[in-house]
Amino acid sequence: MSINEIQEEIIDEFSFFGDWMEKYEYIIDLGKSLPQIDEEYKDEDHIIKGCQSRVWLHAEPKGDQIEFTADSDAIITKGLIALLVRVLSDQKAAEIAEADLYFIDKIGLKEHLSPTRSNGLVSMVKQMKLYGLAIQAKNAN
Repeated sequence: MSINEIQEEIIDEFSFFGDWMEKYEYIIDLGKSLPQIDEEYKDEDHIIKGCQSRVWLHAEPKGDQIEFTADSDAIITKGLIALLVRVLSDQKAAEIAEADLYFIDKIGLKEHLSPTRSNGLVSMVKQMKLYGLAIQAKNAN
């Protein structure tokens, strides 16, 4: 499935919920289903800077694709990184680097996050795109 197809799927899922309390519950549930990151990656090298809570992200190159694993010590943040992992994991490095993650605006996430969580979300996206650029550059050599 492409990045945009997954985003459309997420937009459809969020359209079923009537209010933001239900959407937050869904985000929390997504966090619970996040594939576990290996404990060895829960270190300072894998922490995302700019997040109020602690978020660890690992990018594993698989040919020209990247498999992401992540975790967070905060339940909402764990759900947010779970959404990003769902959209960007197992995609081509170049597509990750170039991705327009429009689902974030379409589901109304930015308006319903606190400024610090919103900044954290931007930091998560930025870090995943940086991994995409780095692995794309590495594969080009």
